[in-house]
Amino acid sequence: MKQIWAIARKELEAYFASPLASIFTGTFLCLSLFVFFWMETFFARNIADIRPLFRWLPILLIFLVAALTMRLWSEEQKMGTIEILLTLPVRICHIVAGKFLAALALVVIALILTSGLPITVSFMGDLDWGPVFAGYLGAGLMAAAYVAIGLFISSKTDNQIIALISTVLVCGAFYLIGSNQITDFFGNQPGEILRAIGTGSRFESIERGVIDLRDLIYYLSLTLFFLILNIFSLDKKRWSNGANTACYRKNAWFAVILAGLNLVALNVWLSPFHSARADLTSQREYSISQVTRDLVTSLDEPLLIRGYFSAKTHPLLATLIPRIKDTITEYSILSGGKVIAEFVDPREDEEIEAEANRAYGIKPVPFQIAGRYEASVINSYFDILIKYGDQYETLGFGDIIEVQARKDGTLDVQLRNLEYDLTRSIKKAVYGFQNVESIFEETDNKTLLTAFITRESLPDALSELPERITRVAEELQELSKGKLEFTMIDPDTKESPVTRKELQERYGLQPLAFSIFSGETFYLHLVLQVGEEINRIYPAGDMTEADIRTEIEAALKRSVSGFLKTVGLWTPSEKPSPDLYGRMQPPISSYQFLKTKLKENYTVKPVDLASGRIPGDVDTLLIIAPQGMTDKERFAADQYLMRGGALIVAAGNYALDRAGHGSGLSLRRIDGGLKEMLASYGVDVCENLVLDTQNEPFPVPVTRDLGGFQIQEIHQVDYPYFVDVRKDGMDKESPILSGIAAVTMHWVSPIETDQVKNQDRNLTVLLTSTENAWLNDATDIQPDFERYPEIGFPVEGERKSRILAITLKGRFESCFKDKPSPFSGEEPAGKEPEKKEKEPEEEGDREPAMQTISSSPNSARLVVIGSGEFVNDTIINISRTSGQDRFLNGLDLLENLIDWSVEDEDLLAIRSRGYHAKILKPMIKAEQTFWETTNYVIVILSLAVIAVFSVWTRKRQKPMMLSGLPDNTHAQ
Repeated sequence: MKQIWAIARKELEAYFASPLASIFTGTFLCLSLFVFFWMETFFARNIADIRPLFRWLPILLIFLVAALTMRLWSEEQKMGTIEILLTLPVRICHIVAGKFLAALALVVIALILTSGLPITVSFMGDLDWGPVFAGYLGAGLMAAAYVAIGLFISSKTDNQIIALISTVLVCGAFYLIGSNQITDFFGNQPGEILRAIGTGSRFESIERGVIDLRDLIYYLSLTLFFLILNIFSLDKKRWSNGANTACYRKNAWFAVILAGLNLVALNVWLSPFHSARADLTSQREYSISQVTRDLVTSLDEPLLIRGYFSAKTHPLLATLIPRIKDTITEYSILSGGKVIAEFVDPREDEEIEAEANRAYGIKPVPFQIAGRYEASVINSYFDILIKYGDQYETLGFGDIIEVQARKDGTLDVQLRNLEYDLTRSIKKAVYGFQNVESIFEETDNKTLLTAFITRESLPDALSELPERITRVAEELQELSKGKLEFTMIDPDTKESPVTRKELQERYGLQPLAFSIFSGETFYLHLVLQVGEEINRIYPAGDMTEADIRTEIEAALKRSVSGFLKTVGLWTPSEKPSPDLYGRMQPPISSYQFLKTKLKENYTVKPVDLASGRIPGDVDTLLIIAPQGMTDKERFAADQYLMRGGALIVAAGNYALDRAGHGSGLSLRRIDGGLKEMLASYGVDVCENLVLDTQNEPFPVPVTRDLGGFQIQEIHQVDYPYFVDVRKDGMDKESPILSGIAAVTMHWVSPIETDQVKNQDRNLTVLLTSTENAWLNDATDIQPDFERYPEIGFPVEGERKSRILAITLKGRFESCFKDKPSPFSGEEPAGKEPEKKEKEPEEEGDREPAMQTISSSPNSARLVVIGSGEFVNDTIINISRTSGQDRFLNGLDLLENLIDWSVEDEDLLAIRSRGYHAKILKPMIKAEQTFWETTNYVIVILSLAVIAVFSVWTRKRQKPMMLSGLPDNTHAQ
């Protein structure tokens, strides 16, 4: 070891005795900062991580290592000192190890000098240090492999420039072989093999924060193999071509080949070991959670997870397939064999492709890809099937990926949250597992399935649908044992029991038009009636028999309780309204994003509060922007809570409205909401609005004058009404907010709580504003930058933190406890009712009054949010213009609240893992400039220290005198 360290020290002194160390290291650091801040646009990206640096390290390290290793052996050969080294009483492997450690130490020093980036980023946001440590470890191992390659190439030539270029080419080849640019030309399986060889593709999982044993062994194998080649190359220089060394030469060649084969065999043997890895992310984003483990181990029946992946698919999707396969395989391993994992290419098996199309509705998707000479379109499969008993769920590429546009115009495609998507689908299949026969057994009502189809006027593209519907209906009739009655009616025939007009009046079925300009119409509708409940089904032209059956069975299940958690949803009316000219405009407030999101995991049921009672199958009642309510509707919500239900109210006092003449947006004050009812529970949603200096930008049109030519541009400006709540404004211990890095509350009112009324309840403050927030009650929401140039609005009153959302659990007193029920004429308790003469016929006809429950059990749960606009489609569309997924956070918050309210928190723990990036703290331009400049200053100071050390090293070196030679005076 002393010999190794002596050689390493000698090489390091040689580096620092010349300006090479400063030049190469300085160039590497400057390029790293340029890539991080400019090419990857760190501040515009707005994510608190250093993955942009790690993404470029496989390339940047190639040039740094090539520059550092080019002279290690080439200079020895050119100067003629290699013969001296090879004849010293030092083993060649020790010499190679010394030079290897010296070059690697310089690379490690360069990597350490980039640590200013993660340190400063940690001050700008909530940095996850796990991926940082993993990235630097992986970068060190990758650098070791590059150094070994550079050393070997340097030993093959005495020209440093040739060594430099050759090292760049060889290391670059190892990087490119696993890149998308190369794997795009191959199929799925060959592409996986190439990615297993590439140094950059191997680094991708490490870049995310996952240390995989297979990746470590790969880099170590590559390093060891090229070090062996280096030793072999140097040893070869001492060989003679005589017969005496023939056996030695043969054994050396055999040893090198055998070592290479063993290292390849080791990597091939380790390739199936998917679970030998360490997830260093703070939330274990890439590890299977305990929730999933418990789910797959408790299955009563075998569960099939089958991946349909074409050999030729879109390049951006191909890189995701290995990780999907690894995750599904891990599900199978954890389940103890209860989960069956299969991966097929439907293009290679016609029977599998036909089954996928017919039984599961899985069809190929056309993708446009660019080849070497032209663009082409391929039809590719990228789907996952989860099947449990007779239930199945399918996930297409759009269900599991997220796409973000980079600054250079390219797309970054990543898996959204694979575990959540798989586990959610498994739960839906498992909880929905029930034979069709048992569905009919659970209902005592006659089930009527009626198809209203005008055969003569059907378009050609829909002509096969009646036969498909008939086949599916006949199958279900057999399974129903006589409980399902199927009828097909053509309302255009004389024998039809109903006319078109009666269909519209009785079922609300409107005929379909051939096209928007055509006057011809037709009927293609299904009506499923179970008792008094009617479900309408609208078949589409591309529906297979499997699709039709799924639609009918879903309608049947909606008539039978106990399949999924049911969310009762109340939203304001979404009817179009006329403008000043009488033209109908679409509603300014709609909630389709919310409804679509909730239907992924729950059964969503619109509720009619006017009936006074929430249906018993509703697990959670969600009321969005309550307004224009009657006492009967308030009574229904109150009594639902009193029955021990869970009530979530997004109770803003202001709603979005159109400004005058239909241009722009304004606010209107809401009347007839739940303010008084909530106040009786000890929760006061104040009349003001919260404004905060920490806010989400708002797109505002700005007009510029270019020499008399007016152009309008959209600028993102700070908008204090869009309160941006970060981690410091969230309850850190609440599982509801786990994984949600930020959420925006739009036009939110502050919440105040009555400590006396809530003293025996479990009260949690979920969201708060910053200390710089203030209040305003003006409905003019347009910024005025002429009067208030800084933020567009006046800053008035006390500035302090305000409560924006709370949860309550415990016993509640009814708002109608001492009031007459809206459904009766009773007087409040304690008062003598007025004596009235009642007519006998009226008393006999009167229905019994609805009883008022005075208090709730301790299990009742109440959630109050001070804004009803954060889930409005209009606001979500505005937030989407920022190019980030922040608009999804509000929807995920509601889903988490629903899971908490029904005490079903299984998916809550994994819903947000890996999905929401940790974003930067809000910063002004000056702050961004400060942090960027700080990193440049750190690099300059580091280079200055290296330069000073180099000068000191040169000064302390003394010329070595050779013994036996006369000194200078004698020579003269």
